[in-house]
Amino acid sequence: MSEMQHSIKFAARKTGLSPHVIRVWEKRYDAVSPDRSDTNRRRYTDSEIERLTLLRAATLAGHSIGDVARLPTEKLRELTANAPTPTIAPRGEDLAVAAMIADAVTAVLEHNTVKLEEILSRAAVHLGNHGLLERMIGPLAIRIGELWQNGTITAAHEHFASAVIRNFLIRHSKPYAMSGTTPTIVVATPAGQIHELGAVMAAAAANDLGWRVIYLGTSLPALEIAGAVVRNQARALALSIVFPGDDPNLPGELETLRKNLPIDVKLIAGGRSVEGYTAALTQCGFVQNHTIGDFYAVLEDLRKGA
Repeated sequence: MSEMQHSIKFAARKTGLSPHVIRVWEKRYDAVSPDRSDTNRRRYTDSEIERLTLLRAATLAGHSIGDVARLPTEKLRELTANAPTPTIAPRGEDLAVAAMIADAVTAVLEHNTVKLEEILSRAAVHLGNHGLLERMIGPLAIRIGELWQNGTITAAHEHFASAVIRNFLIRHSKPYAMSGTTPTIVVATPAGQIHELGAVMAAAAANDLGWRVIYLGTSLPALEIAGAVVRNQARALALSIVFPGDDPNLPGELETLRKNLPIDVKLIAGGRSVEGYTAALTQCGFVQNHTIGDFYAVLEDLRKGA
C-alpha cells in the first residue's frame, strides 16, 4: 500500500518550516522529491515529512542544510538523536506573534518590502514599540541569522531585512523633545562586524526610552567610534556583535575603545556572538546583553542615574 500524501500546507504545519523554505530545500538541495497532483501541486508522504522534520532539527542544532540535505534518513535520525526538540508553537496571543514572525521570514525570502512592512505595522499595533522589538523583531533577527548560517538564505536576504526594518523603525520612532539633560548613546558595530540588524534594534530601543541616539552603522574602526562618543559627550556606547564570532582583531579594537573613552562612559555589548569575546569584553569593562530585554534594563538603570 502506498503512503498517504499531504499538501505543502500540512507539511509546513507538521514540520515547523514555512512552505517557502520547504520549496527552497527541495529545489536547491534535493532534500525531498514530492509527487505532484493532477493540478501540479506538491504532495508529501509521511516519510518525507519525517525527513523534513529531521532536517529542521539538524539545522537548528547548527548543521548547514547543504551538508545534511542528501544524508539518508537513518543517518539524520542518528545525527539528531541528542539534539534539542524544536520549539513547539505557543498558544493564544503568542501564537499570533509566532505566525507574524513566520510570515515575516517568508517576506524576507521573497524580498517583499510591502509585505514585510505590513507585517511590522500589524505587529506594532498589536504589541506596541517595546513589544515590537522584544517579541517580534528580536526573535525574527535570530531566525534570519539561523537561516543565513545554515545556508537557506543569502547575505542579500539578511541585508534586505535589515534595511526594511531600519527604515520602518526610523519612520515610526517616537519623537522626543530633547533637553540639556537628555542622555546620549552612540550605537555601532565594531570593525569587521558586518551585520546591522542588532545595532538597528539597539538604536530603536534607546530611542523608545527617550535617549538621544547617534547611530553610526556597521564595521567602524575603534578610533572613529571613540571620536563620535567624545564629540557628542555620550553617556553610553552600545556595540552589536553578531558575526563573525571569532575575529582575532576584535579584542584589540575593544581595547582601543576603552583606552580612548572617558572612564564614566558606559560600555554595552550585545548580539548572538558576544559569548565568543567574553574575556575581552569583560577586561575592557563592557556590560554584556543577551536579549533586547537586557538592553532595556541597562538603559533604564542608566537613565535613572543620569
